[in-house]
Amino acid sequence: MSDRFELFLTCPKGLEGLLIEEAVGLGLEDAREHTSAVRGMADMETAYRLCLWSRLANRVLLVLKRFPMKDAEDLYHGVLDIEWAEHMVPDGTLAVEFSGHGSGIDNTHFGALKVKDAIVDKLRTPTGERPSIDKINPDLRIHLRLDRGEAILSLDLSGHSLHQRGYRLQQGAAPLKENLAAAILIRAGWPRIAAEGGALTDPMCGVGTFLVEGAMIAADMAPNFNRELWGFTTWLGHVPALWKKLHAEASERAAIGMNKPPLWVRGYEADPRLIQPARNNIERAGLSHWIKVYQGEVGTFEPRPDQNQKGLVICNPPYGERLGDEASLLYLYQNLGERLRQACMGWEAAVFTGAPDLGKRMGIRSHKQYSFWNGALPCKLLLIKVNPDQFVTGERRTPEQRQAEREQAAYDQAPLEPQERQYNKNGNPIKPAPAPVVEQARLSEGGQMFANRLQKNLKLLGKWAKREGVDCYRVYDADMPEYSMAIDLYHDWVHVQEYAAPKSIDPEKASARMFDALAAIPQALNIDKSRVVVKRRERQSGTKQYERQSAQGKFTEVSEGGVKLLVNLTDYLDTGLFLDHRPMRMRIQKEAAGKRFLNLYCYTATASVHAAKGGARSTTSVDLSKTYLDWARRNFSLNGFSDKNRLEQGDVMAWLEASRDEFDLIFIDPPTFSNSKRMEGIFDVQRDHVQLLDLAMARLAPGGVLYFSNNFRKFVLEDNLSERYAVEEISDKTLDPDFARNAKIHRAWKITAR
Repeated sequence: MSDRFELFLTCPKGLEGLLIEEAVGLGLEDAREHTSAVRGMADMETAYRLCLWSRLANRVLLVLKRFPMKDAEDLYHGVLDIEWAEHMVPDGTLAVEFSGHGSGIDNTHFGALKVKDAIVDKLRTPTGERPSIDKINPDLRIHLRLDRGEAILSLDLSGHSLHQRGYRLQQGAAPLKENLAAAILIRAGWPRIAAEGGALTDPMCGVGTFLVEGAMIAADMAPNFNRELWGFTTWLGHVPALWKKLHAEASERAAIGMNKPPLWVRGYEADPRLIQPARNNIERAGLSHWIKVYQGEVGTFEPRPDQNQKGLVICNPPYGERLGDEASLLYLYQNLGERLRQACMGWEAAVFTGAPDLGKRMGIRSHKQYSFWNGALPCKLLLIKVNPDQFVTGERRTPEQRQAEREQAAYDQAPLEPQERQYNKNGNPIKPAPAPVVEQARLSEGGQMFANRLQKNLKLLGKWAKREGVDCYRVYDADMPEYSMAIDLYHDWVHVQEYAAPKSIDPEKASARMFDALAAIPQALNIDKSRVVVKRRERQSGTKQYERQSAQGKFTEVSEGGVKLLVNLTDYLDTGLFLDHRPMRMRIQKEAAGKRFLNLYCYTATASVHAAKGGARSTTSVDLSKTYLDWARRNFSLNGFSDKNRLEQGDVMAWLEASRDEFDLIFIDPPTFSNSKRMEGIFDVQRDHVQLLDLAMARLAPGGVLYFSNNFRKFVLEDNLSERYAVEEISDKTLDPDFARNAKIHRAWKITAR
């Protein structure tokens, strides 16, 4: 074989520029950059050096042959022409990888089979010996890349991908590949900082990948020094003496590096389950005396090297995949920015994120940004110099925006009307308690405007809620159209439902406004960030509204009208308590004394609990969901009710047809649409409400009252019902102050026999 070879070095997308710099530094000549690869010329010593020292490459491919290819026969004969006896023994093992398509080959598996057949046919002996396939640890790993009618046949010198250093046998849920972590460290300037004696710390270290890669760079350790099996180990062209020489040189360099005073390298991880795996990985890398890992939250993160020492803070915060991640992630990034400002002045920081909009919420400007790919996910590396010049105190707005915001702020900050004020027994105004202080520097102008509105709503509604004994109520419902969400207080929790933005709204603007609002909510409502739950409310199909969205199973106790109820803020789109029906529940409680109460489509039977509280002779609650009936049972038990309260599982229409009982007070709040597998047919409230009401009225005792309500905005009550029953719409009487600005939230009727 020749003394000079053509090499292809593959890498993750986005690392090509860094890889070509590294490869040239390691001896690659005539280097050229390709998509996810670098190509060049080198001797065997350089090829070995690239395998041993490249921190960025995935594979080092030695090109055996290039040949034109028109069809599968050209492929077969092009591979067959190589003297394969120079590369492997006849009874050795083989693996073939094929990439690209065209020239009559549209299936990579078929292409790989043709390559394998040619090699096997070339090496088959008269006695029948031939290579066999081993996809895990073959003697020879062959790669053929088809590119615009040209076949490039290569020997894989690396074997397994070079990012698999061997130290990370345990990993977290979303680990970075080691070569991507090394690339991020290099882009962040860590080699320069390490050479100056700087420190390295990761406040969200996971299993320690950044820490190990950073320490290996600082200690001049070859990233693949400890690898035992290579693609060239059993290759017949391998030169063991040359490899041993390079390996010995790497050993000497590592010994010198490890004998230097160790740099300060520290990691912190909130999840206690990852601490030991991280320490195990560090020990396998031989860096336990350099790297220490501790359990710690981002909110309390503080690097503690020598007071005069600075360095690099690097981290890969989560990006958010699940519905409702927005709030927790926003506050995570805010906490990170706050800790950088307070504890890392003068340091440099590198934040690698797949959610750059969240990166903007740290309150520190990045002076450089680089694009990377984490698998198929586009990401940004934000480089930050932590000094006051980079701190963000607000956002630029147009003059028109500023004027509109001044007008809005003037309205929100206007004094209360006299009738809204409270007076003591001497007739003097009671000075209201000061509103929570909003940290001006942490909010955009839009966020501050939103915070002002929340504070004003809280001031007005909080007095009413306290007077009425209500500790869960709606404090905001898309009052400002650009901030389209509903915000409910549940004692000391905040439940946020983001309404899906119309398609006409730029998704980036909608996302930015959502983040503005989430930043303002804890401060304006004086609620801890950890107690904000976010969901997205959009048009639901089938039973999606009732499907489990999480599995935390955490219930919170709230109260209204002397009744205690359980809500679940995380697991379902709805919480188990329809706040807009509070006046209806209170009406039922007042009218229930001595009556037989029937609650149809009872959900978690909150109205039934109120009826029991009001002294009902009995309550019967019907729903199709066992989950909600179990929830209802807990609501009854919480209030000390059990023996006279029936819970019936079944389809309401079928149950009414089968029932012969009479009831003095009936409440029906049906869904707009239902197609549960446990019921026959499909329920549509507009189509089926007449039949439903007729069946229910047949069960109403003389002198009884039926209350009917639903939330379908386009609902029209059939006129012919008034011919048979006395029908009175009472919608305006079933809205408390927290829903007064949204009169269409539901409609309600009182129906009695004529």
